[in-house]
Amino acid sequence: MKLKNTLIILGAVVLIVSCATNPFTGKKTMALVPNSQLFPTSFAQYDQFLSENKVIKGTSDAAMVTRVGQKIAVAAERWLSANGYVGYLNDYKWEYNLVDDKAVNAWAMPGGKIVVYSGILPIANGETGLAAILGHEVAHALANHGQQRMSAAYVQQGVAIAGNIAIKDEQSRNAFNQYYGVGSQVGVMLPFSRAHETEADKIGLYLMAVAGYNPAEAAELWKRMSAQSNGQAPPELLSTHPSNASRIANLTALAPEAKKEAAKFGVTSFK
Repeated sequence: MKLKNTLIILGAVVLIVSCATNPFTGKKTMALVPNSQLFPTSFAQYDQFLSENKVIKGTSDAAMVTRVGQKIAVAAERWLSANGYVGYLNDYKWEYNLVDDKAVNAWAMPGGKIVVYSGILPIANGETGLAAILGHEVAHALANHGQQRMSAAYVQQGVAIAGNIAIKDEQSRNAFNQYYGVGSQVGVMLPFSRAHETEADKIGLYLMAVAGYNPAEAAELWKRMSAQSNGQAPPELLSTHPSNASRIANLTALAPEAKKEAAKFGVTSFK
């Protein structure tokens, strides 16, 4: 009973402080760490990463990363302003860097700091494929997914601490830790992460279309990603990301809707 009451109180506190709104879905999201605190930390960590890695400057590829990223950011601002979120990006400091690394990866930090690894460029196969990648990463930043993941981790840890305090019997406490650890990860945190990836896929598709890039290319990008992975991805249930097949099907289905969204901004032809 004590554990149940503790969890109810903890849940109520989370609901009270979870006052951020996702502008793309209109849903309330967890925001235990405000962006006013999160962004400066993110910017500092980003600068440290750049200082410790080889940033590619002055090449056509580096210029392409910056050019495409800026177009996606402009599309984001147009979409947000048109949908009642004027000023949403005031605290964002967009930055795009190409890093010399063979990893097939790109990532975004809160506040608009984005890295593209050189190893992903062959799979991007040009500017439109890169737009699909950057649209996805910009979407993570816009939807405050980093903030939500951090908040969820705090809740996960808080429940674990509450359980250990409330359960006095050592055997029961050990069982709780064992089952809660696995259950919260597979049943909550991993699905939470996959939902973010799916959401970023959709938002990114819309943004690349508004920026003038053919959204149908996103599914083609993931076909190339799938071929590159040689079927080595873990089962979707145990992954932070949806399966390649799920992403390809979802992106294919959403591409016509993304073109319709772009048409609202006068964009009817695509690269």
